[in-house]
Amino acid sequence: MFTPRRPSKTVAAGAILGAALLAVPVAAHATAGRAPATPAAVALPAAATKATGLDDPAKKDVAMQIVSSAENSSLDWKAQYKYIEDIDDGRGYTAGIIGFCSGTGDMLDLVEYYTQVKPGNVLAKYLPALRKVDGTDSHKGLDPNFTKDWAKAAQDTESKKAQDHERDRVYFDPAVKQGKSDGVGTLGQFIYYDAIVMHGDGSDSTSFRNIRKRALTKVKPPAQGGNETTWLNAFLDARVWAMKQEEAHSDTSRVDTAQRVFLKKGNLNLDTPLDWKVYGDSFHIG
Repeated sequence: MFTPRRPSKTVAAGAILGAALLAVPVAAHATAGRAPATPAAVALPAAATKATGLDDPAKKDVAMQIVSSAENSSLDWKAQYKYIEDIDDGRGYTAGIIGFCSGTGDMLDLVEYYTQVKPGNVLAKYLPALRKVDGTDSHKGLDPNFTKDWAKAAQDTESKKAQDHERDRVYFDPAVKQGKSDGVGTLGQFIYYDAIVMHGDGSDSTSFRNIRKRALTKVKPPAQGGNETTWLNAFLDARVWAMKQEEAHSDTSRVDTAQRVFLKKGNLNLDTPLDWKVYGDSFHIG
């Protein structure tokens, strides 16, 4: 089992309403009165626009590997469906391919969605407890068997699909949409994605939307006439500021020796080969 060395989303930041992302920052997810995701919202339209950025399948896989290098110290992101651990960051259990947390709402949304597509699954019985611990680091009602049941559920194809769905709905799709709206390419879309994964998109000052707003006080994105590299550097500066506001985020190598490496090389398309470091570990995608 790999131990992730980064904290997950801001407590109570919750999920993002991806459909609200067009030319404006990502919409916040209100913890109170959450409406569970429904199967009707699962898929992108069949005639969806051809992938031209991070949503290209090959690029998306690269993105998942880079995030996994930070989340789990491994490029094998597909091995992380079963992962679950409390990493003592105040967010309860952190689990799965993107670090769904029992204390930040996204794990609750995931289990609600999984239960809608597969009623009676092994995690369904934990829904009342997940609703009660949302916004806290409590394990009340989850222990002692939740971790074992999570790993058991991860063997189910529908559970894996549910994780994929919530990753895309809450993090990946909103990041790509906002990136395209801002006129940034594949690397920029990845920079947005990684920021949303770590910080969530609540109303707090360190959320994705407010990192973006902070950058906007300095420069403009390409869609508003700015230079892409200058904009992405400003966004990363704002992200580093946000990370330093919390001790658990204070190691900024996830930006300094990873994303900035690609940016300094002018690799705006995130083309392989890629070499980077996260928390002192070296990684390579050929």
